[in-house]
Amino acid sequence: MKLYLVIPCYNEQEVLGETAKRTAEKLRELAAVGKISSQSRICFVDDGSKDDTWKIIEELCSADEIYSGVKLSRNKGHQNALLAGLMSVKDECDAAISLDADLQDDIGAIDKMVDKYTEGCDVVYGVRSSRKTDKMFKRTTARCFYKMMRTMGVELVYDHADYRLMSKRALEALSEFDEVNLFLRGLVPLIGFKSDVVEYERNKRFAGKSKYPLKKMISFAFEGVTSMSIKPIRMISVLGFFIFLTSIGMLLYSLIRHFTGNTVEGWTSIVVSVWAIGGLQLLAIGVIGEYIGKIYLETKRRPKYVVDKLINLDKSGDKR
Repeated sequence: MKLYLVIPCYNEQEVLGETAKRTAEKLRELAAVGKISSQSRICFVDDGSKDDTWKIIEELCSADEIYSGVKLSRNKGHQNALLAGLMSVKDECDAAISLDADLQDDIGAIDKMVDKYTEGCDVVYGVRSSRKTDKMFKRTTARCFYKMMRTMGVELVYDHADYRLMSKRALEALSEFDEVNLFLRGLVPLIGFKSDVVEYERNKRFAGKSKYPLKKMISFAFEGVTSMSIKPIRMISVLGFFIFLTSIGMLLYSLIRHFTGNTVEGWTSIVVSVWAIGGLQLLAIGVIGEYIGKIYLETKRRPKYVVDKLINLDKSGDKR
C-alpha cells in the first residue's frame, strides 16, 4: 500500500520542521513493519503563505525524497488547498490521509486508519474522542454547529474535521464533484463507499497560532450550510406563509375594530409590525442573495485553485 500524507500549510514556518520530522518517522515506522510501502510520501501544500513556508518545503524536498510539495499561485483557503493536494497525489498513491500542519490531529491514529483500509474501508474518519482540550465556548459552539447541520439535512460525521483516509477510488469519486463552493466534510460522506471511524485524542498546538479564529469559524459554518442544504430558503418560505396567515388575522381584527367604532389605536403596534416585517424581509433577501451568489460562482466555472509549482510530483493536478 502506497500512502501519501497531504498537509495544507498557510504561514506554518514555526511548525513545519517538527511536523516534517514526526510524519516522516511515522511513515518509516509503518513501512518497517510492512503496513505501508517504502515508497509512501508526505505532500505539503503551500496555500499562498506570506512567510517562509514554501522555502522550508523546498529545502525539505531537496534533503529527502520522502517529501513533496505543491505551491498554489495564491491563497485559496484551507478546503481548496486540501483538495489541490489530494488531486495532485491521487494518481500516485493507493490511499491518502489529510491532516493539519500543527499536528493537533494525533498521527498515532494513522496506524488504525491503515488497518481499517486493509480491512476494506475506502474512507476512514478521524474522530475526536473528547473535547477536553477545548474551552467551554468552543465546545458549545461546536456542538451547536453539528446539531444545526443535521437539522439542515447535511450528513456529517460528529466531531470529525478533515483528518481522514481516502482510498484511490474514493479520491477518484471526489474528483467528480465539480462545485466551486467546497465543504469537504459534507461532500466526502456523499461518496457512499464503505467507511469507518477511528477515535483519537486531539493534542494542543505545539507552536504557531491557530489559522481558524472565531470569524473564520462562523464563515466556515455558514459556507457549510449554504453549500450543502436549501433548507434555509424553505424555512423562509414557511415563515412567510405563517406571516401571511397572521396578516389575514390582523386584517380581520382591524375590520372588526373599525365597524365597532374602536378605531383609535396607539402607533406602537404599527411601528413594531413595520420593523419586524422589514427586518424579516432584509434577512430573507440576504439568505436568498447568498444562494444566488453561489449560483453565480458555480456558473462561472472558475478553477478552484491554480498550482504554481510542484516538487517530486507530476503535473496532473495543476488546475481545477
